[in-house]
Amino acid sequence: MDNWIDGKPVSLSPLESQAHSPRYTASSQRERESLEVRVREVEEENRALRKQLSLAQSRGPAHRRGNHSKTYSMEEGTGDSESLRAGIVAGNSSECGQQPVVEKCETIHVAIVCAGYNASRDVVTLVKSVLFHRRNPLHFHLIADAIAKQILATLFQTWMVPAVRIDFYDADELKSEVSWIPNKHYSGIYGLMKLVLTKTLPSNLERVIVLDTDITFATDIAELWAVFHKFKGQQVLGLVENQSDWYLGNLWKNHRPWPALGRGYNTGVILLLLDKLRKMKWEQMWRLTAERELMSMLSTSLADQDIFNAVIKQNPFLVYQLPCFWNVQLSDHTRSEQCYRDVSDLKVIHWNSPKKLRVKNKHVEFFRNLYLTFLEYDGNLLRRELFGCPSEADVNSENLQKQLSELDEDDLCYEFRRERFTVHRTHLYFLHYEYEPASDNTDVTLVAQLSMDRLQMLEAICKHWEGPISLALYLSDAEAQQFLRYAQGSEVLMSRHNVGYHIVYKEGQFYPVNLLRNVAMKHISTPYMFLSDIDFLPMYGLYEYLRKSVIQLDLANTKKALIVPAFETLRYRLSFPKSKAELLSMLDMGTLFTFRYHVWTKGHAPTNFAKWRTATTPYRVEWEADFEPYVVVRKDCPEYDRRFVGFGWNKVAHIMELDAQEYEFTVLPNAYMIHMPHAPSFDITKFRSNKQYRICLKTLKEEFQQDMSRHYGFAALKYLTAENNS
Repeated sequence: MDNWIDGKPVSLSPLESQAHSPRYTASSQRERESLEVRVREVEEENRALRKQLSLAQSRGPAHRRGNHSKTYSMEEGTGDSESLRAGIVAGNSSECGQQPVVEKCETIHVAIVCAGYNASRDVVTLVKSVLFHRRNPLHFHLIADAIAKQILATLFQTWMVPAVRIDFYDADELKSEVSWIPNKHYSGIYGLMKLVLTKTLPSNLERVIVLDTDITFATDIAELWAVFHKFKGQQVLGLVENQSDWYLGNLWKNHRPWPALGRGYNTGVILLLLDKLRKMKWEQMWRLTAERELMSMLSTSLADQDIFNAVIKQNPFLVYQLPCFWNVQLSDHTRSEQCYRDVSDLKVIHWNSPKKLRVKNKHVEFFRNLYLTFLEYDGNLLRRELFGCPSEADVNSENLQKQLSELDEDDLCYEFRRERFTVHRTHLYFLHYEYEPASDNTDVTLVAQLSMDRLQMLEAICKHWEGPISLALYLSDAEAQQFLRYAQGSEVLMSRHNVGYHIVYKEGQFYPVNLLRNVAMKHISTPYMFLSDIDFLPMYGLYEYLRKSVIQLDLANTKKALIVPAFETLRYRLSFPKSKAELLSMLDMGTLFTFRYHVWTKGHAPTNFAKWRTATTPYRVEWEADFEPYVVVRKDCPEYDRRFVGFGWNKVAHIMELDAQEYEFTVLPNAYMIHMPHAPSFDITKFRSNKQYRICLKTLKEEFQQDMSRHYGFAALKYLTAENNS
């Protein structure tokens, strides 16, 4: 689908195509409108804060304003330009007027070192702030460890932002380049890797902006890119002066920092002129300096920053001093307030204290507000095309557009069919994950999916299941932050490192239940998985019981699906049965029921609960129409079919496919799980109240069965006849 601007066709991104589609839903529109209202509210709060700050600053003493103006030097860091004598504001505006304009479609290159789970989350917020303001194509160069690469590669692949290119460089391969440098900084070995960018980045890349992960942009990054044009002579590094007293060496009695020029420079934001640095033999320069200083200093305290400053002390001509609003450093004892008179002057905020957002600063509320705006901002809104700039051909995007164009928009089930092709932004391992599968190859991961309204089940499941868990959470950006706060405030969740939390971001009007299951299934690290649902509590000890059953029933060499019988309670407070005998007693008393006994007997009837009551050994059962048990299978089992969204037929279709692939269904005699009561989901309510929803589900079901018969041939005919007889 094309739009026309100035007589030229401009391609729309998938999101914009959706917004212009006659089928673009009212609910999606409402979501976007409510988000825009929220963003406007935050902007209003920020405007009010700016006004307060301006009033406060204007009432301040004259000598303080003079200090402010001194930090606004626009010349080569000398602090004595004509614009300063004309006053700060005039200085700022004249600076902006003089800046060379970056060409409209010029690509801006950004390098970021990122390692681990937490840093990956920080990168997303940084990237959102850059994307929000940008008008140019971007090329991110990510120096990442294996964890960050897996997370960020999936995120950007599913984000599908036009005019953004991502390249990864293996941080683990670079360790040997810097591992000889003892370093006390909390960033560890990765905090030294900015030193080797001339060697790491492509040899034909001439310039790059290097950013720490704890940076937030408040302006278009092209303004910073334009500063490269101001470099003169042998200037190859653009840096902001350090805003703390660290390098002055007067923080405590025996404080002995690395050598630096005056206050030194902060390396959270660096402009690197790579081609000139290579000609100057940068590699040799920093290594010799580091070796010499380490003889007396023994280790670095601030990682790469110490070495950059030691080199600059010897070679001051290398630096172009950036105005300090390009790196406003928020530590407890920084001079950051001297970087601006009005907060509208701010361009880059740097949360460079280990305390991050808990830092003490006079205007920290404003900074925190700005940061939270991007933290919770709907990343889908950043999938906008850059008008007038040709995007590189993206095979995934082109295939998606082709598939969508083949759908009939007049089909009453168009929205259902479209959901199958929706690409949901996905952030894997949102929290720290650490788990080594057992060496005996019997390990089982519990797989489930959930939305915000089921969050309260997590702690209970963790108490019932000690093994690894893989969860897909369907959340908005704002809800993802609520989840993060909830998890970090929970002793139960924080004490568990073997739970993988994968965020699938909300888009469209349906709950993509089977996509969520597939995401959770795909990212397990064990040979077997227990396909459960979030509103079920497994019996105590089920994890160990399943591991023993895997060996006993030779799951490694046979196609089996082990059934865990499902029960339910209507009581919110349940004394959970600690044994099969106790459970049978509760069944007889009417405290428990077989699952869906009242409304959908067919779903679990083939489990044969009457036989299970007295069974002591596993027994085989046959597939029947509408069977949807909870099963343990090998990790190579088929995925769930994405055409089924919301409520209805999502598990039934999967079990049917397992049967078509000749899996044996085996009921475990001493296993059970119990469904806990909760308010009905939005989707089941829609199914019950909306006739068109039920009609479309029936249509999709019939099409699935036809696909099965085409794929599996004669053997699949039984599904059609079973359906007709049921």
